[in-house]
Amino acid sequence: MHTCSTGRAPARAASPLFAAAIGLITLLPLHAHAHAIAGDRVFPATMAVDDPGVGDEANLQFGHVRVPGDNGDQSVNTCDFDYDKLITSRLALSVGGTYVMQNNPTAHGFDNFDVGLKYLLYVNEPHEFMTSIGVDAEIGGTGSHAIADSFSTISPTVYIGKGMGDLPDSLAYLKPVAITGEFGPSLTTGAGQPNAFNYGFTVQYSLPYLEQHVHSVGLPQPFANLIPLVEIPLSRSQGQTTGTVNPGFIWINRYGQFGIEAQIPINRASGSHVGVLVQAHVFFDDVAPTTIGKPLFNW
Repeated sequence: MHTCSTGRAPARAASPLFAAAIGLITLLPLHAHAHAIAGDRVFPATMAVDDPGVGDEANLQFGHVRVPGDNGDQSVNTCDFDYDKLITSRLALSVGGTYVMQNNPTAHGFDNFDVGLKYLLYVNEPHEFMTSIGVDAEIGGTGSHAIADSFSTISPTVYIGKGMGDLPDSLAYLKPVAITGEFGPSLTTGAGQPNAFNYGFTVQYSLPYLEQHVHSVGLPQPFANLIPLVEIPLSRSQGQTTGTVNPGFIWINRYGQFGIEAQIPINRASGSHVGVLVQAHVFFDDVAPTTIGKPLFNW
């Protein structure tokens, strides 16, 4: 499980770590076999709409976005880290935090830290279907006073994923398509603070699936491991819908992935310029399945 806001940005202080993570991933073998698997389908760890699987993994994400502020537009850069630990093969605990840098007014510091649980509820291998349920809590008062809210936010969420590998052979070139989604309320503990309903979905076209399970067209690397996609994370509160449309791609192998997306605001309330998300992600359950990537309990 990973936690994403509408803005993630590169931070200079963390860029050497980010570069090292990308370097590690790109040196590993090129065989996609990540944690969120239903039949032949691999659902990648997407950046703005969480994938439907659970795993032992770490996510490092940066972003930049311009959003409306009290004194006009403000630029927001963020550095997000999230770590998921498998308690059992179906249950994962997550912890995460985000360092925020903004102007107008100028402020920087950590946002509230969050914890979560996610349970893999059902997998249908032949139909490449997967669903999970989870709850995430942003703990009020744990971040910087200049950035974070004093109240907490609780977000129970349902996650789904469906691959199209069960389509008839006459539609063979649509089989690499997959759709994922999430939805659930975001409930605040602060008096007078508005609640929200968060939802979103992704549409993906897996070139590794095309090469391995439909028809090899002889794509060279790195294209044979690319998953072009569009993510659409949305939120509705007080009668206003905000969100972005995020076209991009993910390069994936067995041990991790690298991704980049644009963030295109759907309206003025969602932002004034196109933002960017950049991700490096490591699957510990594949990197070290008998040590740090092993579930705590074999239930």
